Amino acid sequence: MPTVLHFVRSVISPLTRTRLFRWAGPRALPPIERAIAWLTGGRVQLSALLVPSLVLHTTGAKSGAPRDTALMYTPDGMGRAIVAGTSFAQERHPAWTYNLLAHPDAAITVRGRRMPVRASLIGGDERNAAWARIEAQWPGYRAYERESGRVVRLFRLQPVADPHHASM
Repeated sequence: MPTVLHFVRSVISPLTRTRLFRWAGPRALPPIERAIAWLTGGRVQLSALLVPSLVLHTTGAKSGAPRDTALMYTPDGMGRAIVAGTSFAQERHPAWTYNLLAHPDAAITVRGRRMPVRASLIGGDERNAAWARIEAQWPGYRAYERESGRVVRLFRLQPVADPHHASM
């Protein structure tokens, strides 16, 4: 199965870098993801059919309100998740990245299981290693960074055992 999945990803990933997808993706995919999540009680994500996916639960940087965002993630091999604020190569950073910078204590839901995490921005020499891991999973994904004209924020999400997060 991993060979089939790798093949499918290598065929579909170039399509996700087209202008049409960059225009339609941010408009069509979030409502579709929300509808599927609602219908399945959060157990199924459309994006998870191709790549590991999670729902990131953050606190709004300005509003303080709870925010949920469906994202692709890449396992880092050490029980943590790497997420990239590509935002379909848009010029601006996605709101969830501002939320994590302001409130790094968050939660994620993976395959219907919610867990508290602490986010840390990946910088310096670690960025290239993180990008290599991401692109091994989704070929060409870093092109979003080049096309956006900005340095995409990469975060490592570390699971934490903090009881006050259990209610998130």
